[in-house]
Amino acid sequence: MGIAFFDLDKTILSVNSGSLWVRREVALGHLSKRTALKAMAWLARYHFGFASAEAMVAEAVSHLVGTPAAAIKDRTERFFVEEVRQTYRPGALEAIAQHRKEGTRLVMLTSSSNYLAELVAQELRFDAVLCNQLEVDARGLHTGQVVGGVCFGPGKLPFAQAEADRARASMRESVFYTDSYSDLTVLEAVGGPVAVNPDPRLRRLALKRGWRTVDWGVPQAKAA
Repeated sequence: MGIAFFDLDKTILSVNSGSLWVRREVALGHLSKRTALKAMAWLARYHFGFASAEAMVAEAVSHLVGTPAAAIKDRTERFFVEEVRQTYRPGALEAIAQHRKEGTRLVMLTSSSNYLAELVAQELRFDAVLCNQLEVDARGLHTGQVVGGVCFGPGKLPFAQAEADRARASMRESVFYTDSYSDLTVLEAVGGPVAVNPDPRLRRLALKRGWRTVDWGVPQAKAA
């Protein structure tokens, strides 16, 4: 028995929730434009190979040092309801429903924070969620660290393998749906790699290797 692993941003969702969150935080005055630009610069450096995933995530979560977890959780819940929930790709919902019907274990594998990932996973009835778990101290404040390592890019593979081991499932019998070339290590580890509305590098690689490529569309409101 294998597992159906799903990426979140631009795979289940038609958008990148991280970019939406940064814009929203700037608009609400919780994040300065300077900090937002710095975060986008780090993201660009990672995509061009000038920064590691660990360094990028460390930079992002460092801005949370000393902030109350309850406040971030509350803002994330409102963000989910107002901006994220309506961005599910129709094809993603169909694939999730089909795997559930077949009895496949559904696991979200995302670089998103536990606050957002758990909300989506709960609504879509996933069996487990693997993500960046933000560390909170005894006072309920963020420490600026993540628990259990960085779940991003190559760092997703240890999370996926550990989940497969816990579920006594085979990675070679598992499938992984993602839009991003940065998820290459997991795509190569599973028996069923699927490129979903892939970025240009992943599209080229999927074509070269004969991996399945699918278009899961966009929500009707966005399509209109």
